[in-house]
Amino acid sequence: MTEQNNLKGYIHSLESFGSVDGPGVRYIIFMSGCAMRCQFCHNPDTWNMQSGTQYTADELLGQALKYRSYWGSKGGITVSGGEPLLQIEFLTELFQKAKVAGIHTTLDTSGNPFTREEPFFGRFQELMKYTDLVLLDIKHMDEQQHEILTGCTNRNILDLAACLSEMGKPVWIRHVLVPGKSDNDEYLRRLDAFIGTLENVEKVEVLPYHTLGVFKWKELGLTYPLEGVEVPSKERIENAERLLHVHGRGPVESVSE
Repeated sequence: MTEQNNLKGYIHSLESFGSVDGPGVRYIIFMSGCAMRCQFCHNPDTWNMQSGTQYTADELLGQALKYRSYWGSKGGITVSGGEPLLQIEFLTELFQKAKVAGIHTTLDTSGNPFTREEPFFGRFQELMKYTDLVLLDIKHMDEQQHEILTGCTNRNILDLAACLSEMGKPVWIRHVLVPGKSDNDEYLRRLDAFIGTLENVEKVEVLPYHTLGVFKWKELGLTYPLEGVEVPSKERIENAERLLHVHGRGPVESVSE
């Protein structure tokens, strides 16, 4: 990859001690910009790419390395968002420099920008050379329901999952459990069956819907689409974890029940 010392990325915020976005203790970089409009989004303030602060890759790495002593053998850097793939060239430079420094790199993505068409696909393949782990958010298995929930198709997202499997790139699948939207048993079984076709999934995580970001919608003058939707019960969370084999992959349940 060519050195791009003047390339800058738009960064929404930074978190020094992340513990839920990849293995170990991690430095989390939240990038600005997202084309999806998830009804449950807890960071709508990341949608506008140019609302963030600009950094070079070296500046970001310099910030992250201040906390390296806390990472241990498993930690590292996770880039989230927003949607990091919207700034794929900057992200590639950042991850390339991180690998030179011996840092474990994790990409947290919704997969929305993914396509096998050029020039994106070539850039994506280059990025994967420097990416140790991908956290892939599958918002909904049903395409029509995915469009209702996010405003976008899921076809290219599922293709990204297949592409990562072809590459043998380690992946954690993450699924936000929204009552009345994505917690239907049929949809969960379909998602589990799809995950069963992939050969690279190291972990499946159920992320229970929460309302912690509702105030941001109000601050931005936006109408919150899921007003009145309660957080999922313990029983529904456990049901989803069972159907998605969170605690170990086993025989895939029939999707026709």
